[in-house]
Amino acid sequence: MADLVMPILGADMEAGVLVAWRCRPGDRVTRGDVVAEVETEKGLIEIEAYESGVVERHLVAPGTKVPVGTPLATIRGDAAPVSDGAPAALPPPVPAPPPVPAPPPVVLAVGSPAPPTRARVSPAARRRAADLGVRIEDVAGSGPDAAITVADVEHAAAGSAPAGGMRRAIAAAMSRSKREIPHFYLATTVDLRAATSWLARTNGSRPVGERLLLGLLFVKAVALALHDAPELNAVWQDGGPVAREAVHVGVAITLRGGGLVAPALLDTDRRSLTELMAGFRDLVSRARAGRLRGSELGSPTITVTSLGDNGVETVFPVIYPPQVAIVGFGTVVQRPWCDGGAVVAAPVVTATLAADHRVTDGHHAAAFLAGVARRLAAPEAL
Repeated sequence: MADLVMPILGADMEAGVLVAWRCRPGDRVTRGDVVAEVETEKGLIEIEAYESGVVERHLVAPGTKVPVGTPLATIRGDAAPVSDGAPAALPPPVPAPPPVPAPPPVVLAVGSPAPPTRARVSPAARRRAADLGVRIEDVAGSGPDAAITVADVEHAAAGSAPAGGMRRAIAAAMSRSKREIPHFYLATTVDLRAATSWLARTNGSRPVGERLLLGLLFVKAVALALHDAPELNAVWQDGGPVAREAVHVGVAITLRGGGLVAPALLDTDRRSLTELMAGFRDLVSRARAGRLRGSELGSPTITVTSLGDNGVETVFPVIYPPQVAIVGFGTVVQRPWCDGGAVVAAPVVTATLAADHRVTDGHHAAAFLAGVARRLAAPEAL
């Protein structure tokens, strides 16, 4: 017998509201099945079953706000005896604000997943947007052929309310990070001639919808470089670092209405670039729909962030607890580069690392960044 508990979906989370159950007592569930929806300051999150078995009982009613770690339901594993007790009465729900769909995000870590198209907007929706002060460009359409409706505009306007709460949560997490984590920073310039040439050749033989993004090469290079620096693939827990075997790279996504999420591309080091690209598109799609999963928000072992789309050349990010490192990439620029005694023009990017000095030091951190650069120089092996 095991309890399904309200998970910690980030260092800034203290409680969540159970919005709805996606299973009933008596249902059989498999590890990874979505069994509940929880509203947090990061939006509506899907909660997955930790193990396979039969749902014995619900312990929390929809609409209840509960602290992290609170049991939500009991799941009986296949080897557990069947309970002969009467189901426990559900506690009365604690009043909580109704869930509001999260505003659609713009991906900064690895670029836009597809070229933008001109949205169809009904005249009534356009008038409503003007009344509410909502930019049509920031609204995701739910009508036929993604047409924007009045309801879509009103949802976008409502999305500004949780944005303020998310900002406060992020501020609390980052203040804690800078207060408790002894940050140190390193930066290096990475030659991308091999990476950009290989990417151009590879994408030239692919349909537009299956082409790879340069940012995905950055993410995969970081994941593989962690094999040489396993102390950075860890979380700080109970007063010390806990190394993780699996590599789950979090990808920073900024929301148009304000705020930031960094869900993980699970098992990043073991997936091909094609698989990562498909996973990334799916991640962005569900983030826009407010359907991220708890396993994606709670499992990153390191995060990659970038402001390169905004023309920023160097990023000095803040570590997101309980992680112990974060990698930043700037925009790709042309710079003079020495190659065998000759000076050539080369596309380069500045890669930065913020690391926890309780876990590692400058020597090992420098070796990690060198490993990232080395892998980007051999993109065919990513």
